Amino acid sequence: MIVIDRILERREREGKPIRVAMVGAGFMGRGIALQIIKYTKGLRLAAISNRHIEAARRAYAEAGVQEVHPVDTVQELEEAMDRGQYSVTEDAGLLCEADGIDAVIEVTGSVEFGAQVVLKAIEHRKHAILMNAELDGTIGPILKVYADRSGVVFTNADGDQPGVIMNLYRFVKGIGVKPVLCGNIKGLHDPYRNPTTQEEFARKWGQKPHMVTSFADGTKISFEQAIVANATGMRVAKRGMYGPTVSPGTHVREAAQTYPLDVLMEGDGIVDYVVGAEPSPGVFVLGTHEDPIQKHYLNLYKLGSGPLYCFYTPYHLCHFEVPNTVARAVLFGDPTISPRGAPRVDVVATAKVDLKADQILDGMGFYTTYGQCENSDVVRAQNLLPIGLAEGCRLRNDIARDQVLAYADVELPRGRLCDKLRAEQNTFSGWK
Repeated sequence: MIVIDRILERREREGKPIRVAMVGAGFMGRGIALQIIKYTKGLRLAAISNRHIEAARRAYAEAGVQEVHPVDTVQELEEAMDRGQYSVTEDAGLLCEADGIDAVIEVTGSVEFGAQVVLKAIEHRKHAILMNAELDGTIGPILKVYADRSGVVFTNADGDQPGVIMNLYRFVKGIGVKPVLCGNIKGLHDPYRNPTTQEEFARKWGQKPHMVTSFADGTKISFEQAIVANATGMRVAKRGMYGPTVSPGTHVREAAQTYPLDVLMEGDGIVDYVVGAEPSPGVFVLGTHEDPIQKHYLNLYKLGSGPLYCFYTPYHLCHFEVPNTVARAVLFGDPTISPRGAPRVDVVATAKVDLKADQILDGMGFYTTYGQCENSDVVRAQNLLPIGLAEGCRLRNDIARDQVLAYADVELPRGRLCDKLRAEQNTFSGWK
């Protein structure tokens, strides 16, 4: 939304910036802090929370802010904001409770902790901005219900693939073309990658090995496409999606021809991805048009003769675009990408190696499981285990590599909020 920059500039001039707080100060969180503090007028990053407070200090320092104030109470945080000071804390709840905070950005990648933070933010009428696809793809629909009840926005962020795809989807739909596939472009997909195989790459880019593993093994893209499906009403054509691999240098316009047209034309369309296409790492939307005159114009404008027209964005800029999401939520009540009702697609836990009874499952991007997209009606019918809930589960029996896990295969850890919210999501009957 081009109008955002001018409104934010006006708020900067008037001394009325949007005040935002952030939970999580890792690789992505530090980028967001830098972008807001140094390059975004009209936004103020009032406070950062991290489980280790030094990481929060580092995020501010890398953005040029040397003087920060540790706070331990809501009153201390509110007083610091009144004085125009930046705050750091290990207690994320303070950011959710403090008056004067307009929005909370959640950047932890944790499902259980993220659920606690986001639900508390919503309860205190803060807009919730997620850079946490794992949380959104597991219990996003029910969190959206809570947000609607509180009159706040619940949204994933622009810049990450789901937000960029949704912007493109809305553009395509807005010009009268019917979207039939929302796609993601990957450079690599190997479900058996693990933190050991990805350690060198992670070190090169200053990221955590398990995080880059979740990119390589397909878990992250599965969450991204599940989020898109839940926002658009689309589905997956098969478990795990088609995910065709094309020859290096193949443009996504050509790669689009690998999907079966009859499947794309059913219902609300599908979400999927392609490996090896250019431009990478971009996103794309395939659409159709029934009007012969408009088809003639689309051909004139170099989109081809149909029946599929390929629209693409050749990049996604992650933290650079997060401030736009904050502004859209606070100023316009407009989510970048948010579940539109009942979940359509989930991400299910699948054995990465042969697993043994009594083994405790590790987290996403580690050694025991990878994620695959599956339609939510199938997930419910077969009682399959979402990978977002798999960490910490104890296996009741042996599981062969590539077998999808069900709830019957595991014992859940006790007392988790994420399990309570998931159960509520599974039985909720008030979807719009």
